[in-house]
Amino acid sequence: MPFVLVGPLVITLICAVLALALGLLTDAAIGWAVFAGTVLLQLAYHLYFFARLDRWSRQPSLDQDQAGKGAWGDVLVRLYKHERARLAQIDLANRRADDYDAAGQALLDGLVTVDASGRIEWCNRAAETMLGLDREADLGQPIANLVRHPEFVSYLQVAQFGKPFAMRAPVDEARTLLLNVVQYGERRMLQMRDITERERVDAMRRDFVANVSHELRTPLTVLAGFVETLQDLDLDAEERRQYLDMMADQAGRMQRLLAELLMLSNLESAPPPPATERVDMLALCQKLLRDGEALSAGRHTLALDIEGQADLLGSEFEITSALGNLVSNAVRYTPAGGRIRIVWRTEGKTAEFAVEDNGIGIDPKYIPRLTERFYRVDRGRSRETGGTGLGLAIVKHTLSRHQATLDIQSAPGKGSRFAARFPAARVVL
Repeated sequence: MPFVLVGPLVITLICAVLALALGLLTDAAIGWAVFAGTVLLQLAYHLYFFARLDRWSRQPSLDQDQAGKGAWGDVLVRLYKHERARLAQIDLANRRADDYDAAGQALLDGLVTVDASGRIEWCNRAAETMLGLDREADLGQPIANLVRHPEFVSYLQVAQFGKPFAMRAPVDEARTLLLNVVQYGERRMLQMRDITERERVDAMRRDFVANVSHELRTPLTVLAGFVETLQDLDLDAEERRQYLDMMADQAGRMQRLLAELLMLSNLESAPPPPATERVDMLALCQKLLRDGEALSAGRHTLALDIEGQADLLGSEFEITSALGNLVSNAVRYTPAGGRIRIVWRTEGKTAEFAVEDNGIGIDPKYIPRLTERFYRVDRGRSRETGGTGLGLAIVKHTLSRHQATLDIQSAPGKGSRFAARFPAARVVL
């Protein structure tokens, strides 16, 4: 039996014995009076602590100093300890819930939990952005009322979640979301991932394969035709030489294409070149001028304009290849009699290499796509000039590896200006 009950019983028995003895020695009424008084005192004592327990149960506190002494004091101390342990468990659960919420909010994927009726119970910031939700205002709202894409609503209603569902983002139709639904109990968790970039990369890969196949098919077809001709026809030495020359041209075209594809792959996978190798820009510009004049063969007027004596830090091979590509493009796409100007100048702590011409020019609407692989404004003219469609893509990747940018300005019939701008970290004054 608990001590809180044993103690009062023992005290009552002792008081009864004393009262009985007193009644026998004096008067029975006196004995009964003493017994009743002791019982009333015990009752008052217990009622006092019962009232304290009642008040504490309405407003629990953790102050053990208020417990008192005796049997009731032990009871109250145990209650205080239980309350402290309970509050500690609640605090731990709240902290864990906050940690889980913070982790969910930090995810890049959108997460939404809904109850059995499809009402939102929780969502993270990514889901807010992807679906246009409000984490506070939309709690308890049916998600089908907030995301009103018919296919999305149908997907939730059919509840066949074995396969993910692709949909356009409600806040931006240009973006694509991949939705997975996980069911646990009567609740569901909706997981959304933005796959716009993945789709773009897949489209680029398909275009790349198609373009490479197209670029290689033409010279291979020509080579196969010439080989068949040489095998089947009895040609004289001059005709055979002409066919072999044309075959060599096509083979050279394929070699250039494969070499540039390999270079582009290396540029994309290799780490950026360290800013330790110094590139003599005066000597490089003079070399590019000579190369341009040799390629022009007197058909154009080339000039060199140098302002300042800055050099660059980086890979001399890559920089020479990229800047040389800009010069050769200007020569190829500028009609005979045109002017080409090569510029190297410093702008504060930065520097710029530019190639300006008064050639055929480019419509501004095509400029954003010029650095895409195999993109050509005029495919026929590009093939005539021996281009592979990879030159500006190589230029762009080379410059980005040196933290530089490519700026293109052009207008039809007014010429073009291609400028590579290098940051201060790559410039040595």
